[in-house]
Amino acid sequence: MSLSIDEQKAVDRFRETIVEPSMTKLVVLDFWAEWCGPCKALTPLLEKIAADYADKGVVLAKVNVDEEQFIAAQFQVRSIPTVYAMFQGQPVADLTNARTESQLKQMLDQLLEKLPIDPPGAEPQQDVTQFITMAEQVLDEGDAERAASMFSQVAEMAPDNAASHAGLIRALVALGETQEAEGVLAGLDPALRDDPLLLAAATALALASTAVDEGELQALRAAAAAAPANMDAQLQFAGAAYAAHLRDEAADTLLAMIESDRDWSEGAAKAKLLQIFEAVGLEDPWVVATRRRLSKILFG
Repeated sequence: MSLSIDEQKAVDRFRETIVEPSMTKLVVLDFWAEWCGPCKALTPLLEKIAADYADKGVVLAKVNVDEEQFIAAQFQVRSIPTVYAMFQGQPVADLTNARTESQLKQMLDQLLEKLPIDPPGAEPQQDVTQFITMAEQVLDEGDAERAASMFSQVAEMAPDNAASHAGLIRALVALGETQEAEGVLAGLDPALRDDPLLLAAATALALASTAVDEGELQALRAAAAAAPANMDAQLQFAGAAYAAHLRDEAADTLLAMIESDRDWSEGAAKAKLLQIFEAVGLEDPWVVATRRRLSKILFG
């Protein structure tokens, strides 16, 4: 979804104060307000339990619903106090109805038996899937600049997460910042570069290297149209068209080449189209539809 600046700031605060600690700890999340009498009565109990269970990896976090209305709305908080247990960025239990010390401790004991909670001082193992999903949505909506910023933040949180680096490279490619994208790729651990997501991002970066300015693109288009049998002209235009985000024109040109002479230059047109499929993503609806067109040409 598309967030306003204030909403994004609220998400960032929530990530820093609650989601990140929950990667290795069990966070007791208390939604409260200054005017709420029952909230004030519950606070000392929650603080005592958090202190008692600190050596088991339990921490207390509080969200003022008046100050963080967007976050409260995401959790569909309709009354307060509302209390959740959070682990790895997700609610794992609703503790709201447990109002006594024994009830709360019983529920926490049950959770701690099931969850891989790290002891205090352990290095966090970041689960950043939800943030990558949000960044991918922003990129799909066309806001590559914001997506790049989000992917960059996730990459800082989880340096070994291939999806965050791959997303950052693709966002930079969409912005036309190919040199910066090349720097990101070059700076990665060599072992990480073999991840399929990064291989696909590297392919997208390689395809973007054929980008030309608008005048040259028009000249390549005209040359290809004037000489349909000139395969070199067709291939050059297809590469430039894809780099200019004109993937339909690129695919149409390559499919026409394959239909005309699939073996030309050792199947160069098909190889280029398969590169595009890899860069876009094999599960992408456009790729699925274009692959059907390719199969029809190849297999009738």
